[in-house]
Amino acid sequence: MIKRTLYFANPAHLHTTRQQLVATYPESGEKKTAPIEDVGMVLLEHPQITLSHTLISKLLANNAAIVTCDSHHLPQGMMLNLNAHSTQQEHFRTQMEATAAQKARLWQQTVKAKILNQAALLRQNGLATDNMERWAAKTAPGDPDNFEARAAAFYWKRLFEDHLRDFKRGRFEGAPNNMLNYGYAILRAVIARSLIGSGLMPTFGYHHRNKYNAYCLADDVMEPYRPIVDELVLELVRSLDDYDELTPAIKQQLLQIPVLDVRINGQVSPLMLAAQETTSSLYKCYARELKSIKFPGL
Repeated sequence: MIKRTLYFANPAHLHTTRQQLVATYPESGEKKTAPIEDVGMVLLEHPQITLSHTLISKLLANNAAIVTCDSHHLPQGMMLNLNAHSTQQEHFRTQMEATAAQKARLWQQTVKAKILNQAALLRQNGLATDNMERWAAKTAPGDPDNFEARAAAFYWKRLFEDHLRDFKRGRFEGAPNNMLNYGYAILRAVIARSLIGSGLMPTFGYHHRNKYNAYCLADDVMEPYRPIVDELVLELVRSLDDYDELTPAIKQQLLQIPVLDVRINGQVSPLMLAAQETTSSLYKCYARELKSIKFPGL
């Protein structure tokens, strides 16, 4: 079932009645409702939004992710269910017992899938990518030759070259990095939610190890999904005259990321469902029931 993403950008009080999320807007007196079971993510942007504890509890019980934004209106924090899987302790133990060799192979698969998706997006724009495909083929467990970074340097130099001069990818660089950052934050929340649903702990990654990062595993798993966000941002760059500011209209476009169609396992599926398939396969890799993670392809 495709879950809804609810975005609140105005002052509101959110509570629950009869398994419905109820949003009351004090400025207009308007009231809107949505079934809690249909909600996959709630994005809270305005500082004058309040939530009842009962609503929070019911959203988490239905494995919805609650995302809050900072003073710059960018996603900042996330609340997830800590008990979303019936055999969670067993899954956690299986994840934590993964060997270094297992983790290196998982990162190898991740880097290959990411590079191939980046190459596919460049090819869609008429660019040659033979070198990227060679890098993907030569990626060894753990990526000791750092082909991920080589591919990224090549990719970002070319992705926007028809529309922007001297684009530099960076969190604090100029537009369209603002759209990329926002889109990746939405993607990260989707992946983290799916990891919890698969009984995995988003904190402990198989490659990312930053001690200050609570979502290292989400950051690992989302890598091959990033070009899907890049594709959407590229479309926005082509169609918009001004994207220096993240307007509500642009955010609405980026909030479509969870329902974008992607190809996975030979079928077309909304990204949110594909993420569930990816994280489920990851657990089976940890449990040695599968050899490869199922990632989407462009």
